[in-house]
Amino acid sequence: MDDAGTERHRKLTLEVFDLAPVGVAVTTGPDHRLVYTNIAYRASFGARPIGRPIREAFGELLEQDYFELFDRVLATGEPVDVADAPVTLHFGSGRERRFFSFSLSRFEDGEPGVLAVAADVTEQVTTARRARQMAETRRRLLHRFQSLIRVSAEIVWVSGPHGGIIEPSPGWERVTGQDWEEFRGEGWLRALHPDDRLPTLRSWHAALREATPWRHVYRLRTVDGEYRHFEVHAAPVYEGGAVVEWVGTCADVEQRWQRQRRQELLGRAAVATAEHADLHDMLGALADVLVPALADGCGVHLLPEFAERPASAPVLSRRIATAARDGLPRRLPAGEEWFAADSGFVQAIRRRRPVRRSFPPGEPPEDLLPASTVSWLTDAKAHSVVVLPVVVDGAVAAVVTASACGDRPPMGADDVALMGQMFDHAHDALSSAMLFQRTQRVALALQHGLLAQPPEVPGLDIVARYRASPAAAEVGGDWYDSFVLRDGATALVIGDVAGHDLGAAVAMSQLRNMLRGLAVDREEPPGDILRRLNIAMATLAPEGTATCVLARIEKSPAGGLQLNYAVAGHPPPLLVTAGGDARLLEDAANPLLGLLVDQPCISAVVPLPPRSTFFLYTDGLIEHPDEHLDQGLGRLRRRAAELCEAPLPAFCDGILTGLPTTGTDDIAVIAARVPGSP
Repeated sequence: MDDAGTERHRKLTLEVFDLAPVGVAVTTGPDHRLVYTNIAYRASFGARPIGRPIREAFGELLEQDYFELFDRVLATGEPVDVADAPVTLHFGSGRERRFFSFSLSRFEDGEPGVLAVAADVTEQVTTARRARQMAETRRRLLHRFQSLIRVSAEIVWVSGPHGGIIEPSPGWERVTGQDWEEFRGEGWLRALHPDDRLPTLRSWHAALREATPWRHVYRLRTVDGEYRHFEVHAAPVYEGGAVVEWVGTCADVEQRWQRQRRQELLGRAAVATAEHADLHDMLGALADVLVPALADGCGVHLLPEFAERPASAPVLSRRIATAARDGLPRRLPAGEEWFAADSGFVQAIRRRRPVRRSFPPGEPPEDLLPASTVSWLTDAKAHSVVVLPVVVDGAVAAVVTASACGDRPPMGADDVALMGQMFDHAHDALSSAMLFQRTQRVALALQHGLLAQPPEVPGLDIVARYRASPAAAEVGGDWYDSFVLRDGATALVIGDVAGHDLGAAVAMSQLRNMLRGLAVDREEPPGDILRRLNIAMATLAPEGTATCVLARIEKSPAGGLQLNYAVAGHPPPLLVTAGGDARLLEDAANPLLGLLVDQPCISAVVPLPPRSTFFLYTDGLIEHPDEHLDQGLGRLRRRAAELCEAPLPAFCDGILTGLPTTGTDDIAVIAARVPGSP
């Protein structure tokens, strides 16, 4: 606003004091130039020159120097009251000494200044009542003045003491299009967004009950039909100690609200990605941030190996996260769908640009979206959708579909940009999570490729099971093996390499292959083979450690079968007889592999009774962080005894499902059952 406009605005604002029963003067700037006096002030002090510093305009009147008080009020903002100030005035041909009470307050309407209110208290200088009236008058005038100077160029309104609008507001009509008949009373509520009416009414009534200043933000429908955020400020006006009216202003804060919302959503997206390591959980949390802040429904679809697929190949979309606001059809479950290479969905992905599409409610475009998404949008009566490809490390890794329903307008360009920024903000976390997922696939493929099915040995049942950990990379160093040696003996192996990642799986494969070669190379006791394996590890993997059990099921000199075994730092094997006697084999214990390379490893031999079961397992089956290992071993013995007569597959499965485990470690088991007679 230019200087002339500022002066006109100030003049219109100050005219409210013209008929006040007490004197009102206003100064501005550090030299306290006089810019206004009302009728009562001029009647008491005469016409003072406007535009002159107050010290020059009033200096001859005051018997004491009160002008430094103006400096203090302007500098500190704290009001000052002066009682019984003596002033010598000219009346007719003589001079008369009278007393005034002054109240000085700082205000800001453009340039800061001081509002001075003066009351002639010559006849009532000792009367407390007059002083209280003066304080009340000053406070009321100041509150009304403060309310007026907060007025933006848009809306000012006045309500009665109980909240109904009692005066027309040209600003409200200009912004909303409501005329006086539509605006009066509670009619103004109809211009608010339907979702904001009840919260606004509750907030307004609370302010009315408590008679405290009101501040609130709501969405207001403008004359062009769009909703914009407005901030309302209102204050009560008192008279005689009672609220007689409320004065309020409304200011357009849409841009500020959009900035705050953007910052809030980006912050929530950062928290969502920081709190989750699992890719599914992370994307689900981001979907929950989008809904309902930006959209009514959202789906996140992964595109496995999209970058590696030929341009003419079908594309797999795997939905892993969805969100929907209250009142809409329930979220879609996880699922997979294939798309032809020339479909609208795939073409939109390959362009790597957001696609916005509006359509009649409940009639979404089928070619652009997954069939399940089309079904949901139809049921939800959606009228618009955004398809956003998410690029991670230079490749399209996911697609986000966001929709609007009901009264929500379609997502605009700013909303789509914000949605993209939220996923860009999570790029590093998404990249790490996707790398983590690729590591899972590689490690599991490697591990399952090495965990071959046991051989078929006449007269001997062998069953193996492997349960991956749901934590970490869902893969570790646990392994089992079984093979037939040159002398006809059957070897059973169980082992565990430290770690739960791709490196552990690779180390496990190396150890397994070395052990196979050493076992086939010489016909010697298992302890000697483990010693040679330990020496090989010292050279090939000097930093590694592992546990292992190597057992030979071989013919006994006395007839029947016997078990020749050695244990290197591993939980002891379990031998279960047909009668339910379950005992741990602890006579061939040796240090774990990777330590004490030069120390011999001992072996032990035990007979295998007919129909007995030899059971090997890894520590994930028995270990719990808050208990001694003996407790887990005791549970294993009891459970194995209960299952002694079950077929061998049921025996292994019953142990895996019947024992409590932590779920944080892989579990491998392998068991052999000897025939019923020698």
